Amino acid sequence: MGQMVSDGVVQEQAARNGGIIKNGREILFQAFNWESHKHNWWSNLEGRVADIAKSGFTTAWLPPPTQSLSPEGYLPQNLYSLDSCYGSLERLNALIQNMNDHNIRAMADIVINHRVGTTQGSNGMYNRYDGIPIAWDEHAVTSCSGGKGNKSTGDNFDGVPNIDHTQPFVRKDIIEWLIWLRETIGFQDFRFDFTKGYASKFVKEYIEESKPLFAVGEYWDSCEYSAPDNRLSYNQDSHRQRIINWIDSTGGLCAAFDFTTKGILQEAVKGELWRLRDPEEKPPGVMGWWPSRSVTFIENHDTGSTQGHWPFPSDHVMEGYAYILTHPGIPTVFYDHFYDWGDSFHDEIKKLMEIRKCQDIHSRSAVKIMEASSNLYSAIIDDKLCMKIGEESWCPTGPEWKLAACGDRYAVWHK
Repeated sequence: MGQMVSDGVVQEQAARNGGIIKNGREILFQAFNWESHKHNWWSNLEGRVADIAKSGFTTAWLPPPTQSLSPEGYLPQNLYSLDSCYGSLERLNALIQNMNDHNIRAMADIVINHRVGTTQGSNGMYNRYDGIPIAWDEHAVTSCSGGKGNKSTGDNFDGVPNIDHTQPFVRKDIIEWLIWLRETIGFQDFRFDFTKGYASKFVKEYIEESKPLFAVGEYWDSCEYSAPDNRLSYNQDSHRQRIINWIDSTGGLCAAFDFTTKGILQEAVKGELWRLRDPEEKPPGVMGWWPSRSVTFIENHDTGSTQGHWPFPSDHVMEGYAYILTHPGIPTVFYDHFYDWGDSFHDEIKKLMEIRKCQDIHSRSAVKIMEASSNLYSAIIDDKLCMKIGEESWCPTGPEWKLAACGDRYAVWHK
């Protein structure tokens, strides 16, 4: 069982292998949405760097930087061409330098499950890659997606050539590219896209060889729903266990986005806050079993933005942030909420981040759940921070607790 792995043991192993999960005090910023490619993005972000740093973010996750058939970057072709719809390589270099000057790590979005060919292969499909630094033939593409390689080691991403990671020449080229991104371009952290598409042992190898400071994988699995009304099941242990198993099989070197927590939290805030306590009195997501590898979030470019595949209820967003920014795990803030929803959201999220930092709440902090009923959830974290969300009134007992922040259906206290 992955949740039984000792955090300390894995931390030591991760440091030894080079893929270092840092000190657990990271706060990530997803620095784009699905429409960002339309807005001269590298230059746009450069104007935000000082505020991003001042707000307390440690890492900014940037969109895929490579030339892509789709403007969003998720159908890459020439991996070494960093002139994209987000801006030129020159502007990207300037942005990363500015981020470095402000002690913000740049996270690269690593899209290596699939790659769109530049030339037609023998079967008429565009699954050859000619005349560019990584020149592959059809043997680099899985047999499941029209290539001459081996069967896929994961789920198929339909419609485009899927990369065959079992091929040594493919892994060698990917590793060299990852090292180039880190050493030449200046990315320090990696986010691995669509990791259900290839075996996790390859993620482990890529991290061991390229040595990012921090890595997180997108292992997006479906939650459990109950028939006949297709209602989210209370018990999501099998869902979080699959994510835990994936982290475990990377040797603990890669964290994972906590889709379990998102799925539960966005139902819980709609009058079902009892969902936020599992039968063992723990948080019910990956956060409750392996918090130092849980990257929590409310929304991203897929679930929200203009795609809206699995959106968080918009009138409960601050309750969501009050939860993830006071709890263990590594929280992520979405660009839209921080910059597009107005000054009030920006300032309230920033205040919660400030409290987290001042009270030294980190990825391994201990949670004591006080209440979890339909319209009230409250918890004490590390015995020095207390929070509540929901419509019911509640406050901690004792004069030592001082109100630190409050807003629509949330409040936070500290000693």
